Amino acid sequence: MLKSYTGSCHCGAVRFEADLDISAGTGKCNCSICTKMRLWSVRVRPEAFRLIEGESELTDFQGKNKVAHHLFCKHCGMHPFERIGLPNMTGAPYLNINVACLDGVDVDELMAAPVTYYDGRNDNWGEAPAEVRHL
Repeated sequence: MLKSYTGSCHCGAVRFEADLDISAGTGKCNCSICTKMRLWSVRVRPEAFRLIEGESELTDFQGKNKVAHHLFCKHCGMHPFERIGLPNMTGAPYLNINVACLDGVDVDELMAAPVTYYDGRNDNWGEAPAEVRHL
């Protein structure tokens, strides 16, 4: 069910709203950055995302995949979301919201959400990696 959520970084300098359907699914990836952050995300279209505050407080990291803009708060280091451009596996730009940065999200709702695993480490986005327990 589509629902509006608010979210923020740890210190509150970056705040956002997003219209999400967590029950439609979440994602975990085994690429080096997602693994090190233990990122658990939910995908959203750009038009369903609103950055309320803190654009100037974000710093952008791009690894070897220049399509992904991993955004971090300059003050607390939190990674609230990332912007994914083209080309990508969906054929359209999107954002990944870090579910840990959603304010007041119900734990039962998160636990009931299906998880899709992505093999980003091997640039094989259409397949799940062989090992996912650590993600």
